[in-house]
Amino acid sequence: MIEVVAETGSTNADLASRIATGSPAVEGHWLVADRQVAGKGRLGRVWNDGAGNFMGSTVVRLRPGDPAAATLALATGLAVHDALATYVPDGLSLKWPNDVLLRCTPGSSEHGKVAGILLEMVAGAVVVGIGVNLAYAPAVPGRTVMALRDAGVAPNRDGFAERMAQTFAAELDRWRKAGLPPLLRRWEATAHPLGTRLQIHPPGEDAVEGAFAGLSGNGNLQLKLADGTVRLINAGDVVLV
Repeated sequence: MIEVVAETGSTNADLASRIATGSPAVEGHWLVADRQVAGKGRLGRVWNDGAGNFMGSTVVRLRPGDPAAATLALATGLAVHDALATYVPDGLSLKWPNDVLLRCTPGSSEHGKVAGILLEMVAGAVVVGIGVNLAYAPAVPGRTVMALRDAGVAPNRDGFAERMAQTFAAELDRWRKAGLPPLLRRWEATAHPLGTRLQIHPPGEDAVEGAFAGLSGNGNLQLKLADGTVRLINAGDVVLV
């Protein structure tokens, strides 16, 4: 169920192309690349190369009765967190909507991004792309980025791919069968604490700062502003401050 290619432009783009052309792209199948030369993250960021890191994509075929497709980002974050916790049981946390953070040093309050997720809708299906820094952390201007090797472990990519497939399948099943309320509770328990100061960059708007006030019932971020009001955030770049 895990297909490995030596090099490709983007595993997400490859699976999207298969769906668009009617080629087989079934749930449970993963496309993993040794090297990716035209990868992308959220908001058009480049996410390339990464020999020794995990770069893979899979497909979710949406069914009647499934929760909102956008909430797959939260479920995927939990799946990535669970896969990473196999190797690093402490120091991991989630950041809305779909980043996984790793504590820079034991006891430190500073965290760096260790994994990112990109969801793309294609012809009634969702292509889920995941990038995890196992062996090294690429330089990202203005961001603190970590790799598992920085925490003293560097799991084999193929072994991690198998673990990632397992945790994603389990989380997808819970997403479908249990619905959103348990998912949101688990996500909040795994994220940075309530009250964490955040700076949000909504699309086309000035940045806004406030305190993390949990998730709304549909998975949007709740930001408590200085005047005590709570603003719902349904899109934007989130920075811990």
